[in-house]
Amino acid sequence: MAARKGRRRTCETGEPMEAESSDAGTEGRAQVYLPGRGPPLREGEELVMDEEAYVLYHRAQTGAPCLSFDIVRDHLGDNRTELPLTLYLCAGTQAESAQSNRLMMLRMHNLHGTKPPPSEGSEEEEEEEDEEDEEERKPQLELAMVPHYGGINRVRVSWLGEEPVAGVWSEKGQVEVFALRRLLQAVDDSQALATFLRDEQARVKPIFAFAGHMGEGFALDWSPRVSGRLLTGDCQKNIHLWTPTDGGSWHVDQRPFVGHTRSVEDLQWSPTEDTVFASCSADASVRIWDIRAAPSKACMLTTAAAHDGDVNVISWSRREPFLLSGGDDGALKIWDLRQFKERKQVQKGQKQL
Repeated sequence: MAARKGRRRTCETGEPMEAESSDAGTEGRAQVYLPGRGPPLREGEELVMDEEAYVLYHRAQTGAPCLSFDIVRDHLGDNRTELPLTLYLCAGTQAESAQSNRLMMLRMHNLHGTKPPPSEGSEEEEEEEDEEDEEERKPQLELAMVPHYGGINRVRVSWLGEEPVAGVWSEKGQVEVFALRRLLQAVDDSQALATFLRDEQARVKPIFAFAGHMGEGFALDWSPRVSGRLLTGDCQKNIHLWTPTDGGSWHVDQRPFVGHTRSVEDLQWSPTEDTVFASCSADASVRIWDIRAAPSKACMLTTAAAHDGDVNVISWSRREPFLLSGGDDGALKIWDLRQFKERKQVQKGQKQL
């Protein structure tokens, strides 16, 4: 959440004066900023983070920019709330040169929550306490990474039985699968990390790669219901289905799912149906597919103009038959799939936020 930071102006004596507010009763107070609602930022105004809006907030730098990351499910349990927290992230860089990119495993731990603002009369006492426990509260980060030629567009992590793997879409037009167990072991133990960085880092290679897409892409999703089943979509409008085979490999159907007319931006497997998935595209549509049909006939439902422009992201509700979409028009929309109409534009089943 962001808040407006008021302007400061200087009087003739050079002394700073508090910002003036156009709203009665709001002088000197921070105001919540909502894009598209209320007045635009005035000259000299800037957005600042409202720390009270976050239970926990930490930042980490990885050197090169990361366009994509995924949280790795771990053995520490779901829905944990006891502080300090630990989490594992898998990320991929988009460095300036192709050979400078890395696939990274990060372990962030000793993550304490944000502190409440000091109460009146307790600032000195709290400052003394802060100095004492500052070292104990410092967040910790362990990082294991492997070279990757080409910028990484998207990373998605899944577990194949007891084996963690990452699907990686890169700018070189390939989708690769990397085994992550050794990287996870490295960030969990300082000695194992030193050995990994010294002897193994440069030798890690993908366990499978597919170069059948006609160009690069961004859309990628592992099935939550069928282990190892994967979908990949590219900027040339094609979607391919990956089926795991015996021996730890995959069969990738060379016949793409046909329907979109522009880049496939996101893919999402249904959380309740083994064979159903959703897609969205720069052609402004959202489509629902069933892989039991031939790829050319698998599109069951569509809304042809879901947004006024590219549809960039979709998310499937795990509890209700709803699909959330977000587009270049700045809108978030909730779609009731029970009211989707076959291959026709629909407005009735749509709720706009």
